[in-house]
Amino acid sequence: MNRTADDDGVRVGATATAFEIVQALKELDGAGVSAVARHIDTPKTTVFDHLKTLEELGYVTTAGDEYRIGAGFLELGGYARNQMTVFEVGKPQVDTLAGKTDQHANLMIEEHGVGVFLYTAAGENTVRLDTYAGRQVHLQTTALGKSILAYTPRDWVEAILNRHGMPAITDRTITDREELFEELASIRERGYATDKEERVNGMWCIGAPITNSDNEAVGAVSVSAPKNQVQGERFRETLPNQVQGTANVIEVNLTYS
Repeated sequence: MNRTADDDGVRVGATATAFEIVQALKELDGAGVSAVARHIDTPKTTVFDHLKTLEELGYVTTAGDEYRIGAGFLELGGYARNQMTVFEVGKPQVDTLAGKTDQHANLMIEEHGVGVFLYTAAGENTVRLDTYAGRQVHLQTTALGKSILAYTPRDWVEAILNRHGMPAITDRTITDREELFEELASIRERGYATDKEERVNGMWCIGAPITNSDNEAVGAVSVSAPKNQVQGERFRETLPNQVQGTANVIEVNLTYS
């Protein structure tokens, strides 16, 4: 669990600018120098110098006048993920969960106060989603994230909310702090979280925490599906049992890893 949600530190200007430019390329889905400069309100000459340096280092590519994020970041992300025991242990179980449910199965951790998808697997009966390894989301918007928050000390949760806020992604997203804490208490009582179109319209989700010996979340697993495919007993009992069972297997395997 990351404990630095509101830590202060020394920020190096050039480093911060470089990553603001990279983030702008992601948000703009590729862009030219002028568009990036406008997006982050930075002089074009500064943006150009950073982009050319990033290109020389292999982290940015060009197509005409447009810059895009390069595969250099993919190598770093893959390396970081492979160093995480929860990924190594969780991946085969998430694959199994996707196969059993014929839906999307997901593995998430919290880092710097946001939810990060570590791994996703698709069953045969799936729809296209915007989730992928490395995708970051606000924790209160997903069953995965709420599972993690429910097993996180309240002061850490407060720090996360203070830093990142509670934006409405859909009209069903929880945006009230006290409502969220009531929801987290309910999650602890039943052992799993639900998400009914709170981040993606038309999608329902069941998530369960992966906890350590202190009963604090180190991650979460979930199943996501179109709401018309997970009605009734399947949503109330079958999927929760399958998701919680997967989380439990991962917990046991982590203990002996």
